[in-house]
Amino acid sequence: MPLRVHALLVVRPDGRTPAAYHLRRTLASLRAQTRPVDVLTIVVCGDDPGVRDVVSAAPAEGVITAPASTRYAEAVALATRRLDGDAVWLLAQDTAPEPDALERLAGILELSPTVAYVAPKVVRWDDRTEIVSLGVTMTRGGRAVGVSDGELDQGQHDAREDALGADVRGILVRSDRWRALGGLDRALLGADEGLDLGIRARLAGDRVSLVSSAVVATAGDGVAGEPEPLTAGRRRAAALSSRTAQLHRRLAYAPWFVVPLHWLSLLPLAVVRSLLHLVSKDPGLIVPEWAASILVTVRLAAVVRARRRIAKNRTTSWRQLDQLRMSRAEFRERLDHEPVDDLVAGAHRRGELRFFSGGAPWLVLGSLVVSIAAFPALLAWPVLGGGGVLPLSADLGQLWAQTRFGLRAEGFDTITPADPFAALVAIVGSFTPWAPSLSLVILWVAALPLAALGGWFAATRVTERSSLRMVAGVLWALAPTFLAALTTGRPAAVLLHLLLPWLFVAGSVAHRSWTGAGMASLLVVAVAAASPSLVPALVVLWFLAMLVVLTVLGGRGASRLVWVIVPLVVFAAPLIWRAIADGDGWALLADPGAVWTGAQVAADAAGRTLLVFGIPAPDLLGWTPFLGDVPSWWVPLLAAPVLVLALLAPVTRRWPQGVAMLVITALGLGTAFAAVGIVVSFAQSVPVPIWPGAALSLAWLGLVGGATVTLEAGLPAPARWTRILVGAAACLSILVLAVPALTAVARGTSNLTDGPASTLPAYVSAEGRGDPNVGTMILTPQNDGGLSARVVWGATETLDGQATSLRTRTTAAPADVLVAEIAADLVTSSADGAVEALASRGVGFVLLASAAPPESDIARGTRLSAANAIAQRGTLDGVGETARGTLWRITPEITPRPAEPTAIRDIATGIAISQLVVVGIALLLAVPTAASRREARRTPRTVGPTTGASA
Repeated sequence: MPLRVHALLVVRPDGRTPAAYHLRRTLASLRAQTRPVDVLTIVVCGDDPGVRDVVSAAPAEGVITAPASTRYAEAVALATRRLDGDAVWLLAQDTAPEPDALERLAGILELSPTVAYVAPKVVRWDDRTEIVSLGVTMTRGGRAVGVSDGELDQGQHDAREDALGADVRGILVRSDRWRALGGLDRALLGADEGLDLGIRARLAGDRVSLVSSAVVATAGDGVAGEPEPLTAGRRRAAALSSRTAQLHRRLAYAPWFVVPLHWLSLLPLAVVRSLLHLVSKDPGLIVPEWAASILVTVRLAAVVRARRRIAKNRTTSWRQLDQLRMSRAEFRERLDHEPVDDLVAGAHRRGELRFFSGGAPWLVLGSLVVSIAAFPALLAWPVLGGGGVLPLSADLGQLWAQTRFGLRAEGFDTITPADPFAALVAIVGSFTPWAPSLSLVILWVAALPLAALGGWFAATRVTERSSLRMVAGVLWALAPTFLAALTTGRPAAVLLHLLLPWLFVAGSVAHRSWTGAGMASLLVVAVAAASPSLVPALVVLWFLAMLVVLTVLGGRGASRLVWVIVPLVVFAAPLIWRAIADGDGWALLADPGAVWTGAQVAADAAGRTLLVFGIPAPDLLGWTPFLGDVPSWWVPLLAAPVLVLALLAPVTRRWPQGVAMLVITALGLGTAFAAVGIVVSFAQSVPVPIWPGAALSLAWLGLVGGATVTLEAGLPAPARWTRILVGAAACLSILVLAVPALTAVARGTSNLTDGPASTLPAYVSAEGRGDPNVGTMILTPQNDGGLSARVVWGATETLDGQATSLRTRTTAAPADVLVAEIAADLVTSSADGAVEALASRGVGFVLLASAAPPESDIARGTRLSAANAIAQRGTLDGVGETARGTLWRITPEITPRPAEPTAIRDIATGIAISQLVVVGIALLLAVPTAASRREARRTPRTVGPTTGASA
């Protein structure tokens, strides 16, 4: 006897396409059925004029209205009370059945009395050759898996009939089984509804059958089943419903004695899965993960109802379902399946990197040879000194201790945030844990090859031509500002130049992948740590990139770019708080590390002209002393070929990249122009402007990139040798410019020295080597009058122990006033109690140093007067003259340096935890996975249009 079919059609006008459009096609498909439905009930969730007009013309026995928030399971439950027939057909506004779909479904249901429901083959709305769903199963852990989702329909699954469950769209269910099973579970939030219904039917002794000859097309509006993940919002909604359904089914299906364990594990499991989402580059799933876990945790009543429904109808054991589940091996094979890009029409296939065949090893090896020839003496030095270079802490414990908020290595009880540069130095020093200072020596020797390697990889984002990558590597390694930093001893500037090309590599594709965004976020922090004055330029570049993503790419990748800036904000927050408390925001721009009064161009027209050519110092990169009395006006012109090539980039056929490179150059030059006129740091009483060389490294990055674009796209494709010759000429010109700098160590004109291992006398260094709380007051007469006083802790002043907050103060803090008062009392023979005040604060030595050479008469007089006053004190034991000055030891009992208050330690712990969490997240995002590598191979290595050549 033919079944009487009652169709339930749910409409919710919230899809990306107007619901009325899909509804018309669905109703037309129902009218075209070779086996018409007997009864049609429409449930309208929400109000829409277009839907209202279509529904009013439909041949429905009734129309039920419900709120727009009503989900599919709730909507069909509203219509269940009106059921009039032997079978119920579940449809939605976007499920258009083929003309013979109902005939085939009803035919199977009529002939198979043990089948609870039959399911059609669900295909894509606009492409009937792609299967959306044909049967659903689940793993041993309860994860729902579509058996054939996303496959091309070649009839490969048509012979399959039995299934554990199916997509809810278009299924035909016996009315008596529908009522007995309780319909769809509303707690599933729209996901796995057909699977859950099938499992309950199977446990009740019934079957679920697939009818592949019955075809239903769906547009994925999300009324029934999960929506098509076309937007970030839809992806999050689908993830929430899917995870909620999985967790809810886990509690509903598990044996009763395991349910408490599953319930208790929901939130801890969310933590673990959040980490896995980071590793798998899906951070957007973290919020849905937690929302689903919390929802299922508090919604125990829904679990109880689900378990009661199962228990009420269950007649068979769970083991009867094992053969229909997907095994672990099958699931792993499904995950490991990788489509071959070459077989996918229009798919991009990334070319080979050609690292070895492209000559990169020869570039690095050649740079290493040049570095050894330029710095031969460094191979025998255990510690690097000179310029702004200081030793590092003697062991890793002290080295990393300087990276935390708390007591600093200067001052009595100075508590400030650590400069992020201290963490950068600690990372470098950790490469030689037995002697951290040795790492700086190795860094200096390896700087040229590392820069060449970074320049080569940065060029891979601009060109596919191996020859141009070599040119970019040479130009970056021989950058004038980089060589100036190497020869004068500026560790922060050296590290910055080595980091910038890698930031370009990762940052230029940060919008594409979470791997790039994670790596870029870490590199932004490192670059900002090495040169805080570049932060405004980096923020402008980030803002421009975000603007391009929002306007040109329609917002795709915006969340990744947002993350790029998050670690920087977290690391900068303590420093910003300190600057606000001190009322000096300009201090945030100060160069990190030791403040050094090295030569740099003046803030005038001549100085800024040199900046345009990439030269940060007035000695023209060593050419002025190298030439002697010979005119040197032509030296800056050696950088002109690179400038000209870069300026031509915007008029090539790859003008977008050329414009981007010039924007980077303009920001770098603008920052350098401003930096030479800004003074925020002080070397004792001498004001020191911001070093413009860091900003010039950013400008040079844009110039090298622009020159590469011009060589790539500014010449005809067949002009291979012309391209090579022009690039070689630019490299040769820069090499000539670099000659004095590369020979500075051999000629003895470099600031670099062998050590010292300590900036304090050997006596103090020996005392403080094992005790970082040994204090020394250093008194230094100033050439223009006055006396500098500071307190240093440990065996030496260290590069990692420097704090910009102490070098940028324009007003004296209470601790500074105390130091000044004690120093004044020390050099005044009539004052008492100064030595006892030092001893009570943990200071054990007093060092009277000489003024910076040449020592003025005023400074010499101050030094002699102070020495006489200090020598008259009976509580000071004269150690004698040392290479660092005159040293006295305090004889009264030394009170240990006061420890940090508990509140400060708690703040330090909170800051450290927040920073470690952010770094951990960034590292998890940055680590590539098999899936991220597959995705990367489907995108071009270069950013923007390319010529496709590889010569």
